[in-house]
Amino acid sequence: MIRNRLEKNYKKLKSWAERHQIEAYRLYDRDIPEFPYIVDRYIDFFVVYDKSNDWIDQKKNHRPELLEALQSLFQCSADHIIVKDRDRQKGQLQYEKLSERNERLVVRESQAQFYVNLYDYLDTGLFLDHRPMRQKIFKEAQGKRFLNLFSYTGAVSVFAALGGAQTTSVDMSATYTTWAQDNFKLNQIELGNHQFIQMNALEYLESFSEKEKFDLIFLDPPTFSNSKRMDRAFEVEQDQDFLVESCVKMLNPQGRLYFSNNKRKFKLSEKIYSTHKVADITKATIPIDFHDQKIHHCFVIEPHK
Repeated sequence: MIRNRLEKNYKKLKSWAERHQIEAYRLYDRDIPEFPYIVDRYIDFFVVYDKSNDWIDQKKNHRPELLEALQSLFQCSADHIIVKDRDRQKGQLQYEKLSERNERLVVRESQAQFYVNLYDYLDTGLFLDHRPMRQKIFKEAQGKRFLNLFSYTGAVSVFAALGGAQTTSVDMSATYTTWAQDNFKLNQIELGNHQFIQMNALEYLESFSEKEKFDLIFLDPPTFSNSKRMDRAFEVEQDQDFLVESCVKMLNPQGRLYFSNNKRKFKLSEKIYSTHKVADITKATIPIDFHDQKIHHCFVIEPHK
């Protein structure tokens, strides 16, 4: 059953991935209820996220069948399959290290290349669901000043830079700030025209200078964070008004804010709707390889003229 579904999905995605030069994509997205797994492909490696519940007993555990199907279909060895328990880490914990292998793989995504780490963290360094958003930024970037808040490993900033923007990337993590710079170097982008700021994005917004304005802003905060480096816990729905209002103040008159988050039941506040020009573009930003239509919410927000 699972092998047939994997093969069907692969046949559907293979020509698309080759045509667009995409080496990292979602192969399986909990298509079959009995197989509650996510499988992401990175060239000839596979990252499996186990979404099964703790109470499932061994007789109902279909993980061995899934792993066997992957090895059989793609003729890969067991060490090319990395299994992670997706629900075990939430909030800030998802950025904690799982291991210390420090092995990086280079994957291509259309115009860009990125370093990914398949082993050491819950996430790999590349959010696959933001692929359409990265293309959108790339197409709009020419001659723009671009700000990436909660920039992670800087993938969106890379596409903005390749599209002709001057970029500023803000993230609290020294590891991810360095990773972002490495991604720029990998794509032969001179760092001199781009800023990398290791700083809490909330503090960055609070310290905003009226002299610094941007044409494009990408705001992609975590759903929740209780980092020791923050004065208080952060929750995206609770803090959205501050985030959006602060970003809009940083926009040039014709500027545009893209606000994305992955809280499944997120609702944009009425204040934001009533104060600014807003369009929900979520549907257009969900990639073809994702069955989960709630993987993120995305809005384009512009100040009223």
